[in-house]
Amino acid sequence: MKRRPFRQVDVFTDTAYLGNPLAVVLDGSELDGDDMQHFARWINLSETTFLLPPTEAGQAQGADYRVRIFTPGGELPFAGHPTLGSCHAWLQAGGAPQSPTQIVQECDKGLITIRQNAGRPAFAAPALQRSQPDQALVADVAAALGLDTRHIFASQLMDNGPVWLGLLIDSQEVLLGLEPDHLRLKNLGLKVGLAHIEQAQADTTLVARSNREARAFGQRGGIVASDQNAPGLTVRAFAAAIGVNEDPVTGSLNASLAQWLIAERLAPLSYLATQGTCLGRHGQVHITQDYSGQVWVGGDSVTCVDGVVML
Repeated sequence: MKRRPFRQVDVFTDTAYLGNPLAVVLDGSELDGDDMQHFARWINLSETTFLLPPTEAGQAQGADYRVRIFTPGGELPFAGHPTLGSCHAWLQAGGAPQSPTQIVQECDKGLITIRQNAGRPAFAAPALQRSQPDQALVADVAAALGLDTRHIFASQLMDNGPVWLGLLIDSQEVLLGLEPDHLRLKNLGLKVGLAHIEQAQADTTLVARSNREARAFGQRGGIVASDQNAPGLTVRAFAAAIGVNEDPVTGSLNASLAQWLIAERLAPLSYLATQGTCLGRHGQVHITQDYSGQVWVGGDSVTCVDGVVML
């Protein structure tokens, strides 16, 4: 075994131990997928990442480093909180990006761009494929959640690497009160993300969508500044299918939700999502859509453990 630099980072928070922890092995060289999966299962966080030099093709396209992402149950092509947390750890360990304005991360999904947005890192949400789910599937998931289908305002199958069934719930109280049957969800083999937004507040903010001049003057470096007074989205994520009953804060899910809800005019161009309340966390995900239509997902990170691991 080899001594490898290691950090444990709390992501989507500026206060340690209130976000989503991420294990980062800063030198993943000479480890194969089985080695990585074994360690990820042992450390038992929602995600563990291993940093590597970019592939030759990735480096030619501007990649600064490569990341492999594992849950206790398997490898992911992309995930949001590992993207921001790995970038934080890489920079803190002395990583130097090729570009002074952005960092480019290579993962199995492709190249992910990370920039500063209103003073915090934000990644460009990967392209989203979405479709209307079969209502029988929605009913099965609702039953596993202990959710009356009358509370489901809208639903969508979303794929930006990870696949999520997204459900928009009409009541925050109902959303936060859910106590799912995780074994039943696992057997359905689907990750489920739920969200609630105060529609009355959203209606006020959405007026700005029709004002092109307001949008233009709201840009900062090509990214619309996040409005802390915008309506908040409350989010929960259940992923027993990959070994995580409930994820504290989920970047890939929030990216998909943002792309879906903004496109359908159900959410404003800029808002703050909160997640993790039922787990005693206070994750904060800053969402913005820029003038080109690109959605950016931002959040703070804090290093909680700095040392070495034997692998």
